[in-house]
This record gives sequence, C-alpha cells and structure tokens, in this order.
Amino acid sequence: MSDAVIPAKIADKVETPFRRLVSEFAESKVALGGLVVFVIIALLAIFAPWITPQNPYDLAELDIMDGRMEPGTVGGAGFTFLLGTDDQGRDMLSGIIYGLRISLTVGAGSALIACLIGASLGLLAAYAGGRTDSVIMRLVDLQLSFPTILAALMILAFLGKGIMNVVIALVLVEWAYYARTVRGTALVERRREYIEAAQCLALPTHRVLFRHLLPNCLPPLIVVGTMQVARAIALEATLSFLGLGVPITEPSLGLLIANGYEYMLSGKYWISFYPGIALLITIVSINLVGDQLRDVLNPRLKK
Repeated sequence: MSDAVIPAKIADKVETPFRRLVSEFAESKVALGGLVVFVIIALLAIFAPWITPQNPYDLAELDIMDGRMEPGTVGGAGFTFLLGTDDQGRDMLSGIIYGLRISLTVGAGSALIACLIGASLGLLAAYAGGRTDSVIMRLVDLQLSFPTILAALMILAFLGKGIMNVVIALVLVEWAYYARTVRGTALVERRREYIEAAQCLALPTHRVLFRHLLPNCLPPLIVVGTMQVARAIALEATLSFLGLGVPITEPSLGLLIANGYEYMLSGKYWISFYPGIALLITIVSINLVGDQLRDVLNPRLKK
C-alpha cells in the first residue's frame, strides 16, 4: 500500500464525524434556512458602513425636515427611504442595519464571556467537589432565583448606561446557566476511565479540566451558548427599550422600537414595526439553529 493512500484513509476517518454532523444538521430545511438568514444578518451588520445609504447617527447626514416620512418617500438628500424615517429624520433601514451591529456584538460578546466564566466554574465544581462544589452551586442557585430582567435592571441602575455596562450586566445574569449545564455533564464525565488515568499520571488540574474534561462537555455547552446569544439580544433590546441599555447616541433595535412607540397611535407604525420585525427574525433564526444543534448533538432528543 502506497504512502499516499494511508493519509487519505486516515483523513476520511477523521472527517467522518464532522461530515455526519453537517449532514444531520442539513436534514432540517427550517434550521438550514435559519442559518442562512442569520449569516445574511451578520454580514449586513459587519458591512453596515459600506452598504447603508446613511449613517443614522452622524448629525451631518441628518435633516430634521425628513422626520417621520413614510416608507418609499424620497428625502431631501435625493435617495429613497425604503422603510421610512424616524422622528429625527434617520433612515430606518440604515438604523436597523446599524442596530444589528450592537445587538449581535452585545449578544455574542456577553454570551462568550459568560460561557468562559460559567464553564470554568462548572468544571471546577464538578472536579473538586466537596465545599468548592457547594459554594459554587449555592451561588448558581442564588443567581437563578432572581428574575433575569429584574437582576439586569438592578445592575444597570447601579452601573449606568453604556454598551460595556450592558455586557457586564448580561454576563452577571447569564453565567449561572453555563455553570449548571457544564457541571451536570462534567459530573458524569469525571467518573470515566480517561479522567482516572489523567489523575494517576498526576497531570496538572488545569490540564485535566480544560484539555480532557472540557472537550467532552462541549455538545451541551454549544447548544446553551447558541440559545443564550438569542436571549442576550432580546434582553439588550428590552433594557434599551426601557431606557437603561445603550445610550441614545448609539444605534440599537430596542431604542428604535422605543422611539416609535409614542407614534404608534398616530399611524406612524413603521418607526417601531420594522425594527421589531428585524429583532424577531434575528432571534428566531438563532433559535432555529440552536434547536437543530440540540437534536444533532444529542440524538436521544429526536422524535
């Protein structure tokens, strides 16, 4: 057998699990459509400065005379406001695309930081056991006993407005979900032979936790992380709608919805309606992907 054949067969064996996961994920056309929609939304957010007709938060580009124009109206600058304008003359389409940048940044950033903190504490609780486990899990129980939105409001009332403060608040209210998920999985994996072998070899604790134990806790962690991104986006929009999220100088879907709330009864529906639809589509697309990932990574949940 030639040397060129052996690597090819080895590569096929290595790639088979990944290919299987991809093929199983693609079995759900709804989840695949959700993934496509989310990728499009992410690309729009990334390239917002180059594809939007207006920077909605640059005062030099705004004209108050263009305020509350209906969708399809041509403004003073000569371009058409496809989704209309808000009370400040900002193009709604541009505002939504810029708002997606804040939503995705806050959602993904807070979920990632909360995942790192929660997963580390969950691994430590499961591996150390005893008093360490009791202290960490009591903190988790205490955190989960508070309503999420109430806890976030209390934290932001103390920290004040700002994107970084919103991220900190979301991290503080989300880390417990990751810790409980990882601890539950790690308690099962901790009794496996490979962990006992690593302990017999006197490997450092951090190496056992993050090189041997953590990789086997990734499937449920990926599912929870996907769901928590959507949850964080919804929480940020809610906090901004209530006036405790990002400042008014920053684009946010929650702020756009709040700006148009007082004009709903006067017929200016588009100011709140279109940002709300964009927020709904974003959250639903992420949840569809998360649902399919859950079924693929845990076949027992399939019907």
